[in-house]
Amino acid sequence: MLNNLRPYQREVGQAILSSVHNKQGLTFCVEIARQGGKNELSAQLELGLLTAHMEYPYNIIKCAPTFKPQLELSMTRLKDYIDKSRYRLFGSTELSYIVRMGSARAIFLSADSSAAVVGHTAHLLLEVDEAQDVDKDKYRKEFRPMGATTNVTTVLYGTPWDDLTLLEETKQSCYELERKDGIKRVFSYDWHEIAGYIPEYRAFVEAERAELGANHPLFLTQYCLQMVNGKGRLFSTLQREQLQGTHPRMKHRQPKKSYIAGIDLAGESEIDESGMLISENSGRDSTVMTIAELDYPPRTDPRKLSDIRIVEQYRWTGQKHTVLVPQMIDTLQHVWDCDKIVVDATGVGQPVASFLKQAIGSPVVPFTFTAQSKSQLGYGLLAAVDSGRLKMYASDGSAEYQAFWHEMETARKVNRPDRTLNFFVNPSDGHDDFLMSLALLVHASEIFVPRIAYGSTPEF
Repeated sequence: MLNNLRPYQREVGQAILSSVHNKQGLTFCVEIARQGGKNELSAQLELGLLTAHMEYPYNIIKCAPTFKPQLELSMTRLKDYIDKSRYRLFGSTELSYIVRMGSARAIFLSADSSAAVVGHTAHLLLEVDEAQDVDKDKYRKEFRPMGATTNVTTVLYGTPWDDLTLLEETKQSCYELERKDGIKRVFSYDWHEIAGYIPEYRAFVEAERAELGANHPLFLTQYCLQMVNGKGRLFSTLQREQLQGTHPRMKHRQPKKSYIAGIDLAGESEIDESGMLISENSGRDSTVMTIAELDYPPRTDPRKLSDIRIVEQYRWTGQKHTVLVPQMIDTLQHVWDCDKIVVDATGVGQPVASFLKQAIGSPVVPFTFTAQSKSQLGYGLLAAVDSGRLKMYASDGSAEYQAFWHEMETARKVNRPDRTLNFFVNPSDGHDDFLMSLALLVHASEIFVPRIAYGSTPEF
């Protein structure tokens, strides 16, 4: 049944099948680095168990955080294996969420909090995919009891996030049971294990590490299988050292160079740790505009993003937007001729963003802060720092330079259970205008596509 799998997959599969066949009812936690073959293992287990029990009305229950696309992909993968097997004539689908092999069935159920799933029984196997994202109460109240009368074997698949997830709590319970009876229940294979069998995988992950940075939360959790701290400093000492550059501050653009801007407007709406929008107008009285010069890699390396050199910062405090907007337009157009400008368009920032777009045109991209969009900004910012692409100008003793580094040192992060990231400066520590402007700047670098004539040599 497991002959076509790699050794680390077979090790897991054999342990699970042993528990099923011997009716041990064990619970397993399986962590395999992203794209390392977890879904392949799951589908082959399902195929083998359904085939072996096709004469009986027994169920496999599989749940995941969402039906689309997660469970749909799992169903498709299982059906593909059935179609390739010698028993394919016994395979069928019913009710859009059940795959049948003879009388045996694999039932795919969403673990979304609103999904009605009570009433099913798991006879052969209970699988929880992406268990780190499954609600603990939903699992314990509605899915776990499905195997009560059958002493079903349970498998939780996923990758780490923090110590509060269903996967991590179950893993710790499994470790405790391992210490008591010596039966291995936790299987963890990071990217190095998979790379030992697939050279192409090694090349891919090494490229991801170069792009994201070795300390990026998504790289640590999905490829290294390491948890991240739920709360803490946004930037470590090493990351701040990486951010410090040696190039000088500049006052105007240089010929044949590309420039971008990130603008954080005073009075923007902020997002608290729970992801709710709150207003902090009274505590946000500065508008910060950060300018950067882009340096492009050779065209022979299409995966590598541009380097971002911060060359100028502007801060306006207490100025009305009606006075401020003309200054920004003149600076963006005539001093820097920016190719891409990302401006906060949340709350009171929306009309300012509209004025800028009307005056400057397509280079201006309004950005609305939500819990999700801010998380994407944060991940992009961390990737730019960790990969060494983002550099601050050398110390010039200015107020802007000092304020910038104060915010970098005091900035905090919250890694939420849903894998979104919040970042901010606590009001007691000051403001985060430079921080948000920096994040918007990095986003500008990500969405700007330089105009390069076909067949010519780019001049940047």
